[in-house]
Amino acid sequence: MNKQIKRLVVGLFAALSVIILVGCGKSSAASHEQTVKIGITGSDDRIWKAVGEKVKKDGINIKIVEFSDYTQPNTALDQHEIDLNAFQTVYFMDNWNKTHHTNIVSIGQTAIAPMALYSKKIKNISQLKKGDKVSIPNDATNEGRALQLLESAGLIKINDTKLPTVKDITSNPKKLKISQLDAGQTARSLNDVTAAVVNSGVASDAKLNPKSSIYEEKVTAKSKPYVNVISANAKDKDNPTYKKIVKAYESDDIAKLIKKYYSDFESPAWNYKILQ
Repeated sequence: MNKQIKRLVVGLFAALSVIILVGCGKSSAASHEQTVKIGITGSDDRIWKAVGEKVKKDGINIKIVEFSDYTQPNTALDQHEIDLNAFQTVYFMDNWNKTHHTNIVSIGQTAIAPMALYSKKIKNISQLKKGDKVSIPNDATNEGRALQLLESAGLIKINDTKLPTVKDITSNPKKLKISQLDAGQTARSLNDVTAAVVNSGVASDAKLNPKSSIYEEKVTAKSKPYVNVISANAKDKDNPTYKKIVKAYESDDIAKLIKKYYSDFESPAWNYKILQ
């Protein structure tokens, strides 16, 4: 009888040891997985899902956090509610830091999305007549960019300043009537104006075809401020986990996906030597 009890005790102890070891194994594996929250605007997260699959092997779990406007992702990043964000251009980020006294930096590039001039009334930029109406975005970053686009098209001249406004127009030979609208309304204004400068994202949502635009922003070294970036708080810029995410993003397979999903609206920025 004593031998049976002894065998039972030994058996229970062995079983308990296995349970403890398995439990520790699971705990250890779980402790090595790191969740990184990345803020984006809009609901199109196909690229980030692909990046997430790539970094799983490194024990990194990417969690996408969607925001409805351009103010929330940087606020959330500054307050450490998210770890990274990917929605803004360098210009937007720099302007945000200046006005909100934050210290957010770029740790990687995503895409360059050229602005374009669209029209439902003319087929060529040379058809613009004196007094024609042209609408542009009214926020500081995009207004300046739109005016620089009009200048590069030879329609106006502006002062050489980082973020020009309509007050910086020094020459307007065609006396174009330039109206400022919320960026999201520029595509809708095409029924009321001769032409409109429309952001890539807005144009995509409005089903406009970049190939039908009458003028498109050229990608040059001067385009660097308009590159979309992956941003972090400055103190985290050398975080090895975040660097792995950037490396997974800035890759040939992700470049192919960007071209597949966004066609002529966006191009992988890290592939442009002039932007490096």
